[in-house]
This record gives sequence, structure tokens and C-alpha cells, in this order.
Amino acid sequence: MPNLTDNPLIIQGDRTILLDVHAPRADEARNALIPFAELEKSPEHLHTYRITPLSLWNAASAGFTPDVVSDTLDGFSRFPVPPAVRTWVVETMARFGSIRMIPSDDPDYLVLTTDIPLVYRELEASRQMKKYLVPSGTDEFRLAVLDRGTVKQELLKLGWPVQDEAPLKDGDPLEISLRETTLSGSPLVIRDYQRTAAAALVGDKGPGTGFGTIVLPCGSGKTVVGMTVMEMLATSTLILTTNVAAVHQWAAELVDKTTLTREEIGEYTGDKKEIQSVTIATYQILTWRPDKESPFPHFSIFRERAWGLIIYDEVHLLPAPVFRVTAEIQTVRRCGLTATLVREDGCEGDVFSLVGPKRYDVPWKDLEEQGWIATARCMEIRVPLATEHEIDYAVAGQRQKYRIASENPAKYAVVLELIREHEGDSILVIGQYLKQLEKIASELGVPIITGKTPNVERDRIYGEFRSGAMKVIVVSKVANFAIDLPDASVAIQISGTFGSRQEEAQRLGRILRPKDKDSHFYTIVTARTVEEDFAANRQKFLAEQGYEYSITRWDEMTEGGGTA
Repeated sequence: MPNLTDNPLIIQGDRTILLDVHAPRADEARNALIPFAELEKSPEHLHTYRITPLSLWNAASAGFTPDVVSDTLDGFSRFPVPPAVRTWVVETMARFGSIRMIPSDDPDYLVLTTDIPLVYRELEASRQMKKYLVPSGTDEFRLAVLDRGTVKQELLKLGWPVQDEAPLKDGDPLEISLRETTLSGSPLVIRDYQRTAAAALVGDKGPGTGFGTIVLPCGSGKTVVGMTVMEMLATSTLILTTNVAAVHQWAAELVDKTTLTREEIGEYTGDKKEIQSVTIATYQILTWRPDKESPFPHFSIFRERAWGLIIYDEVHLLPAPVFRVTAEIQTVRRCGLTATLVREDGCEGDVFSLVGPKRYDVPWKDLEEQGWIATARCMEIRVPLATEHEIDYAVAGQRQKYRIASENPAKYAVVLELIREHEGDSILVIGQYLKQLEKIASELGVPIITGKTPNVERDRIYGEFRSGAMKVIVVSKVANFAIDLPDASVAIQISGTFGSRQEEAQRLGRILRPKDKDSHFYTIVTARTVEEDFAANRQKFLAEQGYEYSITRWDEMTEGGGTA
């Protein structure tokens, strides 16, 4: 009989879960919670998770049942699970599938149906839904095809996730296959989890399949998953990504690993406006418009071809205006790729409704143990505020306090020492504030990449860094996303975007490509300032994935004689 006092979880009646990180099965429990619970707090001893409706609906869409959730809670709980929590889990997960969207005889309309009379009456009485739904029977409504996405958004806000079983259109055919050997000469092996993730999204190509979000760590090969989906669907594809460097990277990967030629791949950016069978565009060009009152002229790209697949790279960054057009094109197969479903704007529900629910997720530590991503050592180094800034900090407002602490000049010596400690490694120095980054780059005599750096120059610097000709580069937040720097093994973060959890995950991801040695992720924080609080929030997502931050003071490190 197992000793329940050794179990790591305490389930509370308000649906929060306390995880005792020192308990014997803490890591196992953490991984089991990832599919259906969200981490809220991660202090040293007890981490707090919360079960939410959206976390349960994402779990349901990925194939989890209420029994699986209940068994997980029972198996790891130190005390009996409150009956009210168990009942709420069952009732909440049952909402997924209670309302279905299916085709109608008229191609311009769809049918929304439910087998539950109370649900039907709730929708019938909803003033918000009267704009979209027309009663057409005792258990169904009719809605226009163009309102398909909007209806799903609005119903989610009312607490009813829609199971979308309306058919999707096939786009123009595309001959594409993955190579057995890449053009660069390496064998191309699709990992089991990559193939499983792609298959979970594509399904049997029937109703209810072909759309959704795949969650995998940075460095685990999300691009390969996207290309596998492209091969399985063999259709004209629009790929949306974060910046021009990522556009070039996608194009290079497609040519290297698939049978597509460079001529079959179009770039749609500020520099080029090409439309081909496979077109790669940036979010920035899509959301450009002459002024705030004008329409978005480049939304026309969604209608330029009969796309059969849209890939939303780094879907957690999908700009809000693009949700609008995404709501209109619900007949196209959609694949969201991301390392984290966390959105700082709180629009996770829009990703669920419009791109699609989570279809596949895997704990980062699982892939680390299998050798698919690097082992990372995370350390927060606290430095004192420079004496000359103490008065300025004391009288500043909250926002200015954060900037003063972030730009603390006492951080420069720490950066220089860490680079000396890791001489010979490929090192990224990452920050938020340009003057701070420019000063460090100047002192180190190394190149800097910011939003102002021309794309040609960015590609040159990234290329030299990948080749090993350049061992240290300084980068702003433009390098947070969708940039493959496989040999980077050290990241030194000197400032960040307030408490952004997604940014922390992405920055760690820059150094997670598998390699023969551990990677190191340093965050330099000004002690006894608001930066400590924001750093704690930033680290929350990584704590959820099982990463531990060691925290140390710089003066103690230097007295101890080193860091690595």
C-alpha cells in the first residue's frame, strides 16, 4: 500500500492544486498535470496550479477523458480529492462536444446542433447569439458559413466550446515529399513524436480533423512537423511567421528537406511580394496599413490562391487583427505551431476557437531525457543596483523603476565575466533596451542585431554565428522567435519584457538544440528591485516544464571562484 503522505499534490476545493516540489514523485506529477492544468505560482517549495475550463477543453480535444484527469489527481493526491472538484471536471469536459457544428444542405450555411434541450434554450435566449443563429428545429440552428469562426469565438466566451465537424475545402494540389537524405547530405529521420504530432492534426482528413495547435519545445523540430503535415496533405500552403529571417529559414528548410524547388516557394514580406504554391509571409506585412482607419491591404493574400493549408508559426504571437481574417477562413485546414500556449494578451481562447484546439503536447523534460533537446542549466544572478542610480530608482514610478533596474550598469561586468567563463562556446547576449545592448556590443567588439538591422545584414550575422566563425552576438527581442541557431549553448539575458512567460520560454529555446554538452541560461537581475518580481513571473512557464532556477548573488559567485 503506497504511503499517501509521500504524494506530491494537494487538491483544493477552489480547483487549485499545490505541488510539493520536494516530494518523491514531484517530477512525475508535474508532467502529468501539463495537459490539463496551468501553473500560477512557482516559489521554492509549493507550486500552485489551477484547472480551468480552457485547460480541460484543450485536454479533451487532445483525447484526454474525465477519467484520465480524475485518475491523475487520485494517483498523486496526498488527501482525498474534493468531490466537488471531481464533479466539476466531469461536467466541464462534457461541454466539449455538447454543441456540434455540421454541414447543411445549403453550401452557404452550416448547422449548429445540440442534444441537450437546456443548452438549446440557453442559446436561443442569448441576445449575443441572435445576430448569428437562426432556430431551424427543436435541436439546431442555422448560421452563415462566413460566421463560422465568430460563432465559435462567441460561444467559447459563453462557456460552450464548439466541436467543429463541418467539412474543410481541399486546396490546389501540391506535389511535395520529404527527402530521405537532405540536400546538405544528412539522413532525414522523422522522430516518432514529430510524426505523431502531425498525424494528430491531420487525422483521417474527415470532419473534425485538419485543424489545431501543436505544442513542442523550441529546438525540437516544429518546422519538421509542419513539413510532415504538408506532405500528408499535399496541398498549396500559406506559412505565416514572425519576421523576414524566419521566412528565409523556412524557405531554406523546405528546399533542404523536401522535393520543393526554390522557384516553387514565394516570399511575401516588405521586400518581396511573391505568390507561389508555397508562400511564406510575415505577420508584420499582414498587419500593415496606411493608417488606423484603413483596411489591411495585405489580407488579400488569403484569397490569392486556393490554399489547402495555413501554418501559423509561433501561433502564440498571432496578432489580434489576423484573428479577424482567420475567423473568415474556417474552411481551410490550419496548423498552429508553438512552444507555449501562453499569450500575454489573454487570447488563448481565440487560438482554441479559430486556429484550433491543442492536438499534441509533450513535456520539455521528456524530450530532454530522450536526448532530443539539450539539458539546460538555468541560473538567476542578482547584482546590486549601481550606487549612482539609487536615488533615481527610489523616486521613480513603477514602470520607470523596472527600466532603471533592467539597465543597471552593474550588469556589464557580469556579462563580461560570464563570456570569459564560457570562452569557446557559442553565446547569445539577449536584452530589451537598445542603448544597453549597443554598449555591451561595443565593449565586446561583437555584432548586434536589433529591429533596425537590415535583413541582409541579419542573415549574414546569423550565418557566421551558425558556422562558428562568430562566437558571440548581441540580440534584441527580434531573435526571440523562429530563429534556428543550432550551436548556441549559452544565453545571457540582461533584460526582458516585464514578466513575459512566453519570452522566457522562447529565449531558453534558443539554446535547446541537442548537443554533446549542457546548455546554460543566465538571467541577470538587479537585487531588491521590482525586477526580482517580474523575473519570478517570467520563470513560471519554465518551472511548469520542470526547469529549476538556481538563484545566487554575484558577489557570492565571484568569491566562490566561478560560475560554470
